[in-house]
Formats: sequence, structure tokens, C-alpha cells
Amino acid sequence: MPEHTPLGKKDISAPPSRRWLRWLRDLALLALVFFAVQWWQSRELVVGSAPPLNGLLLDGTPFQLDPSAGPYLVHFWATWCPICKLQQGSIASIAEDQSVMTVALASGSAEEVAEYLRDEGVGMPVLLDDEGALAATWGVQGVPASFVIATDGNIAYAGKGYSSEFGLRLRLWWAD
Repeated sequence: MPEHTPLGKKDISAPPSRRWLRWLRDLALLALVFFAVQWWQSRELVVGSAPPLNGLLLDGTPFQLDPSAGPYLVHFWATWCPICKLQQGSIASIAEDQSVMTVALASGSAEEVAEYLRDEGVGMPVLLDDEGALAATWGVQGVPASFVIATDGNIAYAGKGYSSEFGLRLRLWWAD
């Protein structure tokens, strides 16, 4: 019969191979839960062919998404979103060397969003979506939400919530 160990004491009686198996099992379970939550959060996002994305940039320049210039990262965010604020440096960094279009959802006027970007010290292309029409077309009901559009115009990745810069760059690379 195995002996019981007092609380707070390590079980040194288990062979190392069994401990590794338990750790692997726990890690697999954690990964399963993580991916299940990601799937649940992203279930309403559009898949398949990318919907149209067009409008005016902050400076008044017209924009229309051209997937052949991609792969493209389309990122929905808001000035009032704390998770978006954590992620904005990564998105701005990706925008320096990749095709990126961000959409500011219900974040105020062009002047207010431009001032916010200046105050935060980030520069990235931004479409305004004050009424949420673009977000509705893309199935976005919460921010942040990111889409990777392949050069064939299909959505290669759609996710809601925080995504790391490395993860987004990897998805852009896969879509290329």
C-alpha cells in the first residue's frame, strides 16, 4: 500500500517516469481547456471568404482590403479595451513589416483615435467603425478580434482575445 504524504511535502516515492507522465497529462488537459475556450470565444467570427473591408482611414484616405497584397492581418480593437491596450504594441510592430489593417470599434472620432494613438506612442493604419457595421459584417461581438487573410481572400485564422505577436506572425507566415 502506498504511504500518504503530509500536506506540503513532495511525493518522492513516485518514479520520475510517472511524474513526467502526470505532468504531460496535466499539460495536455490544460492545452485542451485553453483551445476549447479559444474555440468558444471565436465561434461567432466569420470563416471562409473574407467579407469586404473598406472605409476611410484616420487621415481621410479611402481604403479597401486587397487580399492579394497579403497575407493581411485585420485586427478589431477599441480605445476603452484593456486587453487591446496590452496588445497594441505587438500589432503596431507587426504593421511595420506586414500588411495590417486595424479597425477601431466604438472608439470616438478620427481626431480622438489619432490622439489616443499619439498618446500611446503607437502608429498603425486604422479604420473607424463607430456604429459597429464592419464588426457586424465580420461577426465581431467583442474585442480584440484578429483575422489573418490569405492571398486567396480566405480567412486563414480568426480569433478573439489576446494573441501574442509571435502567434500572429506565425499565423501570417502560415497563410503566405
